[in-house]
Amino acid sequence: MLRIGITGGIGSGKSIASRLFHELGVPVYDADTRARWVMENDAALRQELSAAFGPETYDSSGRLNRTALAGTVFRNPALLAQLNGIVHPHVGTDFERWASTQQQAGHAYVLKEAALLFEAGSYKQLDRIITVFAPLAVRQTRVLRRDTHRSLADVEAIVAKQLSEEEKMQRANYVLFNDDVRPLLPQVLALHAAFGAAERA
Repeated sequence: MLRIGITGGIGSGKSIASRLFHELGVPVYDADTRARWVMENDAALRQELSAAFGPETYDSSGRLNRTALAGTVFRNPALLAQLNGIVHPHVGTDFERWASTQQQAGHAYVLKEAALLFEAGSYKQLDRIITVFAPLAVRQTRVLRRDTHRSLADVEAIVAKQLSEEEKMQRANYVLFNDDVRPLLPQVLALHAAFGAAERA
């Protein structure tokens, strides 16, 4: 079974592409969603985060205090790197468990969707990488329409923390163009067929 990663900058449409693969019957691991789950449910990780960022990391009911944690790390590159360095290995372990379950057996491939696939080093767990590309102006428009609480400055700050689209395209094995010009579905179908053929070979 192949393990395929899919990434892309904010607003590129990687989640839309992942949903198309899911509709084709492909198991999809959403690393960002699972990271939030692991941060609340992995006892060892909870201890590490509380030790690193203080007891206010979790509220009185034991829930992750996302607002406080984001306020602490988002504008501090060193603390953000520390947070990612603590969380990403636990997410990697969670992905390994998920990919190895009987539920995924029999599939030609599984997909791991992650915004920071290269930045976190989790691409090393995977056989091939897809990046979803859209021009920056298109991405900014999409995010501002979708996330009405964000400003353009917020989006630019997030983009600045992510690997450039050019570098993602150089490092990935495949590129899906989601630029509002080329239809996305035929590109997904072509990769789906190629991955199935590769697994059978």
